[in-house]
Amino acid sequence: MLNIVILAAGLGKRMQSDLPKVLHQVAGKPMLAHVLDNARLLQPDRIVVVVGHGAERVQQTFAGQADLSFAMQRPQHGTGHAVQQAVPQLLEGDGGADATLVLYGDVPLVQAETLQRLLQARGDGVAVLTETLQDPTGYGRIVRDAQGRVVRIVEHKDAGPQELALHEVNTGMLAAPTARLKDWLGRIRNDNAQGEYYLTDVVALAVHDGVPVHAAQPAATWETLGVNSRVQQAALERIWQGELARRQLEQGVTLADPARFDLRGSLACGRDVYIDVGCVFEGVVELADGVRIGPHCVLKDVRIGAGTQVEAYSHIQQAVVGADARIGPYARLRPGADVGDEAHVGNFVEIKKARLGHGSKANHLSYIGDARIGARVNIGAGTITCNYDGVNKFETVIGDDAFIGSDTQLVAPVQVGEGATLGAGTTLTRDAPAGKLTVSRARQQTIEGWTRPGKKS
Repeated sequence: MLNIVILAAGLGKRMQSDLPKVLHQVAGKPMLAHVLDNARLLQPDRIVVVVGHGAERVQQTFAGQADLSFAMQRPQHGTGHAVQQAVPQLLEGDGGADATLVLYGDVPLVQAETLQRLLQARGDGVAVLTETLQDPTGYGRIVRDAQGRVVRIVEHKDAGPQELALHEVNTGMLAAPTARLKDWLGRIRNDNAQGEYYLTDVVALAVHDGVPVHAAQPAATWETLGVNSRVQQAALERIWQGELARRQLEQGVTLADPARFDLRGSLACGRDVYIDVGCVFEGVVELADGVRIGPHCVLKDVRIGAGTQVEAYSHIQQAVVGADARIGPYARLRPGADVGDEAHVGNFVEIKKARLGHGSKANHLSYIGDARIGARVNIGAGTITCNYDGVNKFETVIGDDAFIGSDTQLVAPVQVGEGATLGAGTTLTRDAPAGKLTVSRARQQTIEGWTRPGKKS
């Protein structure tokens, strides 16, 4: 039986924000969401989030997640006091393998593999996650006996000269037998410099009771870095983005500059994918073999087929692009855009909730919304599908091999037949028949004797 308690009640005063600290984002999602994602990989029986400052907002953010329960800590009297609030919700089984793992909502990047290692190190006792730092200032020190066994943790403010000289520090995360943890939490005292109930005192109580205390270490130092200020948040963001970039490189993706790469979701790439500088990937993005993404593009919830090129400064959201297509530069594909194989979407073209068929082209300065466009269609510069009457949206349908002249307005609902041609400047309000030229424009006139007005002298 595994319980996970996540402490998320802190004010985060140094963040200088009305937003609860654990809701501040790293890589596009709240810090607490990172902790929950890794916690769930352990398949716990119970997750309890201890909330306090901004509790209502934290609970609203994670409302509807059935595997979560919340405990309230008001006022806050330390980490031990925080875990005490979760005690009534902790599960115990019939066997002796019950464990409770304590994590922190403002330490977002601890990986599931490290947490698994911490649980394994526990054995039938207690395990603490420790780290060795060149500068341990501010951290609780790990005190070991002559045999190297962990005997207690001393907070920095309560440490003496010998203890301050130690470089092995406590990260705050620990795993303990659930029944014993409940007992120890009831026995900790607040006779310390802060007047708080420290969770770290559990270690000394375990040693006193003859329960072995073990230590485990993370695979990387950045896993245990917490966020208490905007400076730390920004630093952790860059560290994590560097790690995400490294993972993409190891999978064979070419990044023009790993330091100018931002992933705020998941990115799955095929072979020989190239990503230029300044690109942002959000949500779920899939890039097939040979895709090339130009500089400063933003892709959110996108699937792109093999061999497609996305040129600079293009924005694509909730859209699908086929194979060997060309997008941009400066193109915008909005939700519902579906661009077929070998299609072209050029500069300053916007597509929304529309299908652009195989080999079709919209290369310049056009808006295509609520439309179904067939194969090999040419959309001239300045074309607009007029899909909105102020209340309702209507669809435009264009058949295969049609040619839409420049500066054309298609007032939906309207259909253009296969092979039809619309002359430049046409405003189409009725269906255009297949295979024929349709033109709608005023007759050109030259006014003889007309004089341009001038200023009065």
